[in-house]
Amino acid sequence: MSHLKLFVATLKRHGTKLLEKQDIAGRVFSHGQRYASSGTSEPFLSGSNSNYVEEMYYAWLENPKSVHKSWDLFFRNANAGQAYDPHLPDQLERKASFLQSHGLAQTPGKAEKVVEDHLAVQSLIRAYQIRGHHVAQLDPLGILDADLDSFVPSDLITTIDKLGFYGLHESDLDKVFQLPTTTFIGGNENSLSLRDIIKRLENTYCQHIGLEFMFINDVEQCQWIRQKFETPGVMKFTNEEKRTLLARLVRSMRFEDFLARKWSSEKRFGLEGCEVMIPALKTIIDKSSEMGIEYVIMGMPHRGRLNVLANVIRKELEQIFCQFDPKLEAADEGSGDVKYHLGMYHERINRATNKKITLSLMANPSHLEAVDPVVQGKTKAEQFYRGDTAGKKVMSILLHGDAAFAGQGVVYETFHLSDLPSYTTNGTIHVVVNNQIGFTTDPRMARSSPYPTDVARVVNAPIFHVNADDPEAVMYVCSVAAEWRNTFNKDVVVDLVCYRRRGHNEMDEPMFTQPLMYKQIHKQVPVLKKYADKLIADGTVTLQEFEEEIAKYDRICEEAYTRSKDNKILHIKHWLDSPWPGFFNMDGEPKSMSCPPTGISEDLLTHIGNVASSVPVKDFKIHAGLSRILKARLEMTKNRVVDWALAEYMAFGSFLKEGIHVRLSGQDVERGTFSHRHHVLHDQEVDKRTCVPMNHLWEQQAPYTVCNSSLSEYGVLGMSRG
Repeated sequence: MSHLKLFVATLKRHGTKLLEKQDIAGRVFSHGQRYASSGTSEPFLSGSNSNYVEEMYYAWLENPKSVHKSWDLFFRNANAGQAYDPHLPDQLERKASFLQSHGLAQTPGKAEKVVEDHLAVQSLIRAYQIRGHHVAQLDPLGILDADLDSFVPSDLITTIDKLGFYGLHESDLDKVFQLPTTTFIGGNENSLSLRDIIKRLENTYCQHIGLEFMFINDVEQCQWIRQKFETPGVMKFTNEEKRTLLARLVRSMRFEDFLARKWSSEKRFGLEGCEVMIPALKTIIDKSSEMGIEYVIMGMPHRGRLNVLANVIRKELEQIFCQFDPKLEAADEGSGDVKYHLGMYHERINRATNKKITLSLMANPSHLEAVDPVVQGKTKAEQFYRGDTAGKKVMSILLHGDAAFAGQGVVYETFHLSDLPSYTTNGTIHVVVNNQIGFTTDPRMARSSPYPTDVARVVNAPIFHVNADDPEAVMYVCSVAAEWRNTFNKDVVVDLVCYRRRGHNEMDEPMFTQPLMYKQIHKQVPVLKKYADKLIADGTVTLQEFEEEIAKYDRICEEAYTRSKDNKILHIKHWLDSPWPGFFNMDGEPKSMSCPPTGISEDLLTHIGNVASSVPVKDFKIHAGLSRILKARLEMTKNRVVDWALAEYMAFGSFLKEGIHVRLSGQDVERGTFSHRHHVLHDQEVDKRTCVPMNHLWEQQAPYTVCNSSLSEYGVLGMSRG
């Protein structure tokens, strides 16, 4: 390797031609000033390009035949310790057959051109990986590019002259190039023609899926994503999977149609235009259940909530339909809410895996995104009580609207909790229903970032944009998202680029403010018909089977509607997202609110006070000032006197004695804002060594969790509430 490094150092003087003339990886587009890279003027085989040479070198060490012949020749000379000659005339003469096959015989400088061309192809591949999402066909309406970046043109390589950015030409299209290890477009092949390379890159990055992941710093994670999407043939579905997808689309769309027929003048915030969200959620749940998840906690806004309750949670349809009857009164205590704010909890068997699954959809008020940290808090609590520290049994899914995802600060706060040790839930799957409008506000007026999902980049969460009118692409993306979360325990975003067929609600007139968009929407063929026509055309299903599936679900809805007419009362207990055991008695009435005795003996209080005044760990040196505080605390205990901090300590300790876990969360709570609490002691001589005395009260006690939070108020409050 020392010979190679010497060669690289020498090559810095000779190889500026390619990267000084073109903006290889930094400026793929003629107007892409926003994406200019500091690597634009890097000399040949220096900087990031030297990394590429080292990559090829290690591949050559493992198997010389795995790299192009030009690299094989180059590295043989390097290992032999030969001085660098950019024209390599002696070597070229000895490799006559190689030179003739590449048109290099007796042509000084052509060997360097071969290496330069390979680097150019590497840069071309990287350009698609970084910015291919900007030209992906994401908008089902064909109006927008799904981002707001006006500097990015509509393509990467669609005309031959575009190759000039890389110093390549039309004559290079059929040349075969060695593929770097940072791409999987070759499948089992190590090299491809330039024509095939471009075609495969366009199929991966410029169709109905747009991938944003190259900002992630972890190489393993980037390679994982590349392999999932670049490998040829990965997005294939069996006929049975296609039929299941069609059936789920039928349920999603026919449910909305049924509500529109029965309650045409009612607000319900329907899902029309993004019906694919239902099979998308079911795919995430199916895949997660397959990997061991037992409990999924979800939060979402109002749009599509009734459909999720009916077709994902599988709430009894008659109970949903009862919510449309204004004459029904609640039979039990508690306050209700409008039907598109309600949540619930349900245990059932997942038919795809034949495993038990528990689903909880949190109730959500009109305060958009307020439910996000609450879901995270509930998920964290469930993981704690189940001993699921790795998040392999309990997970969360959050659904968002595009305008709220970009506009609400609590989204940012919640993301910043995702990797904090005491707040992480080991990854959340975010699904954005991106209907490209916020009530009446166009995207260009609703955000400053190109995408509504850009907030997720701050925590290195990959973002998968997908055209919602391509159901199979959506299902594949959702399956990969579930695998990502299970593999890396990190957040991931699925951006469903769709449209809103009606107004903000069913009474709203969208033509007032978006006339051109809604002219196109009125002409738009529903996704169910598109997909059904496709499956009928390829013989996966017949027209009769499709019509029978529709009739079957319509019949289910009609029968449930008939049963709903028999209900005379509503039951609040049926709409609880956290049905605590014993919350209701056998008669369905709330238990008495009388408070049981809470006093404890003086001996227990004295014991707690003594521990609160000590350091229960050997060889642990605390700050001298803290020693005085603990000494004063001990004197108060002896004198049967308490201050606020000691009273708090005794109250918490009494809970722990009874087996009740206590979690204290917030800004600076470990020490206390006024330096009064000191629930976490820090060793003055050993870095990061700490002690929590309250976890040393008794051998058999509940654990005590005390954790400083990020400088967030709304988000941390919501998580604590959850």
